[in-house]
Amino acid sequence: MNTEHSLKRTALIASAMSAFLPPFMISSTNIVLPSIANDFNMNAVQVSWVVTSYILSSAVFLVPFGRLSDIVGRRKIFTYGLSVFTLFTLLIGLTPANSTLLITLRFLQGFGSAMIFSTGMTIIVSVYPPDQRGRVLGINVACVYLGLAVGPFIGGVLTEHFTWRSVFLSTAFIGVFLAAFTSLKLKGEWADAKGEKFDFLGSLIYGISLVTLMMGFTRIPQVTGFTLVAAGIAMFIIFAVYELRIEHPVLNFNIFRSSRIYTLATTSALINYSATFGVGFLVSLYLQTVKGLSPLQAGTVMLAQPVIQTIFSPVAGKLADSKDPQAIASAGMGITALGLAMLTFVQADTGLIYIIVTLSVLGFGFAFFSSPNTTAAMNSAEKKYYGVASSILGTMRLLGQMFSMGISMIVFTVIMKDAKIIPENSGLFMQSAKIIFIVFAVLCFGGIFLKTRKK
Repeated sequence: MNTEHSLKRTALIASAMSAFLPPFMISSTNIVLPSIANDFNMNAVQVSWVVTSYILSSAVFLVPFGRLSDIVGRRKIFTYGLSVFTLFTLLIGLTPANSTLLITLRFLQGFGSAMIFSTGMTIIVSVYPPDQRGRVLGINVACVYLGLAVGPFIGGVLTEHFTWRSVFLSTAFIGVFLAAFTSLKLKGEWADAKGEKFDFLGSLIYGISLVTLMMGFTRIPQVTGFTLVAAGIAMFIIFAVYELRIEHPVLNFNIFRSSRIYTLATTSALINYSATFGVGFLVSLYLQTVKGLSPLQAGTVMLAQPVIQTIFSPVAGKLADSKDPQAIASAGMGITALGLAMLTFVQADTGLIYIIVTLSVLGFGFAFFSSPNTTAAMNSAEKKYYGVASSILGTMRLLGQMFSMGISMIVFTVIMKDAKIIPENSGLFMQSAKIIFIVFAVLCFGGIFLKTRKK
């Protein structure tokens, strides 16, 4: 019994710490983007790629690594992922002023992040029974939001007193500690699909479809952009047909057929993240470029959303153990939609109190969406497919983030073209941001309607 308790505690610590690290990296990167753009002389679309390359890589490799972890072992992939993530985080902190190299290293950093994301949650699901998962998943989600919360503030402090590079170097230091902790303390292995074949061809088709789709987003409204988007969609259809015909697919579409709850939860995650991820990116640029705040000041303002998420996620997770998690998630999406609607009224002279209140509303809504939605999804999956189920849910999150950045890229390309995000172009930036926030709000409201109809 003591051994079991110790394993649960160690698995929760390792998973929670790994849940903290990538979100911390994402949110701290958002706050240092203006500094990076200045050092590397980047335009709006290039700056977007600093964020998007990381997300795209994570999305491409998340499902394959989730499936691979079910076959070879979740602890093994998790540990390798921490090492890869830490290595490329360190290299980013040391990279010379070359935008292409920076974006490439961010892509490789996302590769390591995919290994962490695809296994961290499945490890605690593997050791905790269903009636305890809501609580521990709530803690896990709270750590995600804690990373999002302290990222802008710590990123602002480090950038203001040192340089943006110190953000990546300090993250690498944490990664080294976590990799060592996992290697030494986390014992045991979980591979419920051991002996089954890994689908290399399906993984390749899947990756090509996502990369093609995202490359198309960056070239809209050119004909090339629409062509690439169409090609990406066609490739994904080919991937789906292929996966349904083989014995051991990398993405088992039967998981959607067998569980309506899982299908609803993953679809909701896709919509929610599509409507919300770009908010941090845009608000960071708004506060520093339009309002003229320092990185530290902007990071302090942006604390509002993730702090509220961190406080209320465990509450929502615990509530999901005794109440209908889908109903709680629906309410959370509704509150999130309200926060997005409030952002559409933001102007250049909007007071910071309004921004803080709006971000708090978003944080409250997202807390009551994310952990109950995750609980509903994972409780509806078979044990054999925990890795795949978690990876698909994570992929929907990443695809949503990718689509969110894709929407931003399209609008920036049409409105700002090659203009840089600097105070002199604040009018163009505000015009772009307003359009993006309107699209986000409509998406989220549509998600509420979808969930209502599905019930």
